Amino acid sequence: MKKTILMAMLGVSMYSVAQDLPKNPEPGKCYVRCTTPDVYKNEDVQILVKPAYKVLKQVPAEYKTVTEKVLVKEESKKLVVVPAKWGTKTISYIKKEKANSIRTSIATFNNSSETIEMKPAYAQWELSAAKPDCASSNPDDCKYWCYKGYPAVYQTYPTKVLNQDADFTKSPINEIPSTYTVRVIEEPARVKEIIIPAEYGTIKKTVLVKDAYTTETTVPAVYKTITKEVLVTKGGLTTWKEVECSLVEYQALPINWNLGSAVLTAQAKKIIDTRLMPVLKANPGVKLEVASHTDARGSKTSNQDLSERRAVAVVDYLKTKGINQSLLIANGYGENKLKNRCADGVSCTEREHAANRRTEFRLIK
Repeated sequence: MKKTILMAMLGVSMYSVAQDLPKNPEPGKCYVRCTTPDVYKNEDVQILVKPAYKVLKQVPAEYKTVTEKVLVKEESKKLVVVPAKWGTKTISYIKKEKANSIRTSIATFNNSSETIEMKPAYAQWELSAAKPDCASSNPDDCKYWCYKGYPAVYQTYPTKVLNQDADFTKSPINEIPSTYTVRVIEEPARVKEIIIPAEYGTIKKTVLVKDAYTTETTVPAVYKTITKEVLVTKGGLTTWKEVECSLVEYQALPINWNLGSAVLTAQAKKIIDTRLMPVLKANPGVKLEVASHTDARGSKTSNQDLSERRAVAVVDYLKTKGINQSLLIANGYGENKLKNRCADGVSCTEREHAANRRTEFRLIK
């Protein structure tokens, strides 16, 4: 147990040394680390207000007037166009060439017939009938053979015969002559050249007799003696100072900013003079943070920008009051640190929104 306590004390001691915290702090007290101010002395220096320079006096150039004959228009030529002379000529041509017209007749036919032998004439032996007066009892004895002839058989068919075949006759078509008129050049166009003589005139001109020149005078430089501050001793973080604990927490700086503005009014400057300046004078070398906030209405980007500009406006005013810039920090938090429920989309009263529109300060380090 003793070993544990010893190690804990050793850890606290090492942490205190590492953080360069105040030695022998009292419980319930608050401390800030103070920066010793820079020490300056006044020193006179001479500055060059206006360097030496030259003054140049100009002597104008001298001129004289002379008369001179000059060519005002050069010799030239004028070209005159003589137009061509035209005549006419009649040209004969065949407007329509000769040809033939043809007239045709169709073939004609007459009725006729043609007989065809369908079966030629022939003869054959035929057995005749028995004679009634045959003396023989044998019927074959009384028969005889006859060689009988038969005529040819003919068949007649109707036909047509060509009476007159198809034919044509030609009739000549005479050619048609005509004429047209052509314009022909009897004498071609030509260009006639006429000489235009040069023209002269007289002019007056100013010629340089003596060019301009300058004379030089030197004006001495102008110096001015001014007093400036020269750093004698550079300040630094050296000591811790006890301060009111409330000053290390955010304190309200009741500035009533105009809507959308980051410009300090006369009333706002008076609040800074009476509220902030006494704190800074009572705690020389202590750093001060100026924090500005907005409500959630409007875009986050515009609110962030507005809060930063308002914090910077307070810091810039403190610098005009002689506060070292290295001791001043301006932070804008926009709508990121609301003090109540009035975030985007939440319906709130104007009084609730006003609680979030604030500018605060605190001592740091």
